[in-house]
Amino acid sequence: MKPQSARPKGRAALSDTAKGWLFVTPVLVALAVVIGYPVGRALYMSFQKDAGLDPATGMFVEGGSAGFDNFKHWLLQQCTNSLGETVSCPTGNLGSQFWLAIGVTLFFTVITVALEATIGLGMAVIMGKTFKGRALLRAAVLIPWAIPTAVTARLWEFMFQYDGVVNRIFGTHILWTADEWPARFAVIAADVWKTTPFMALLILAGLQVIPEDVYEAARVDGASAWQRFWHITMPLLKPALLVAVLFRTMDALRMYDLPAIMTQSNPNTRTISMLVVDQVRQGPNSASALSVLTFLLIFAVAFLLVKVLGANAVRTQEEQREAH
Repeated sequence: MKPQSARPKGRAALSDTAKGWLFVTPVLVALAVVIGYPVGRALYMSFQKDAGLDPATGMFVEGGSAGFDNFKHWLLQQCTNSLGETVSCPTGNLGSQFWLAIGVTLFFTVITVALEATIGLGMAVIMGKTFKGRALLRAAVLIPWAIPTAVTARLWEFMFQYDGVVNRIFGTHILWTADEWPARFAVIAADVWKTTPFMALLILAGLQVIPEDVYEAARVDGASAWQRFWHITMPLLKPALLVAVLFRTMDALRMYDLPAIMTQSNPNTRTISMLVVDQVRQGPNSASALSVLTFLLIFAVAFLLVKVLGANAVRTQEEQREAH
């Protein structure tokens, strides 16, 4: 029997590539519609003027090209007076709140993520132990995370009222949701209470993949509990911990509903997302410029975290393979 000729490799590879694009194309189209179009539209609107009265003629105009004026409004805090002249934004203008909102957002992100990672690590270590009632403890720990954020905000708002539980317990008379720093600490306390279980859940998943044989070998060698934790648990847990920190950081940079409901119009707790929503009510094009700046901020932070923490995670996995 005459053997069949082999199929050309180039044609087979081309066929496989075509099949791959056939499966991937619908997803790419969906992402372009769901993500690409809104981002592109926001970028276009950010270079357009908001509709309003023309200071020169007193007539209503639809807008037009604004160049970089919308970005200058936020970055340089420039506003336009009744004569069409560029001046510094007054204190009550949202443009003057940009850098304050950036600082508040970064402050909330750094403090909450640090506290949640530390407390979540302790909770995960405890939940990873074998003891009676462990399933009940895990379910109870996840309750704050399961509660909707709006409900959490209202709950903590009632607790931090002037005649609320917090002032009664500590015997203080603090306006927690009205003053500058008390309001910020109140938001941090509420956010840590709600989101720490999420961090603990991610860290617990990393703990459960660590082989028990490693701990047994360390016990045989005479390692103490602290030495086992510091030299075994932490290095092997680092990839999962870094992923948890990355996810939570991205979420904290977009914080909106918790401070918006708890402290409402307090400018000292206004995050960048709250500033975007407030600006939408005044001018969508200027709000689009602010949204673009917010996107660039989150992208820059994510890029730095992935470059720094991602490299550490890869090195940690390589060290684990070399150790085995």
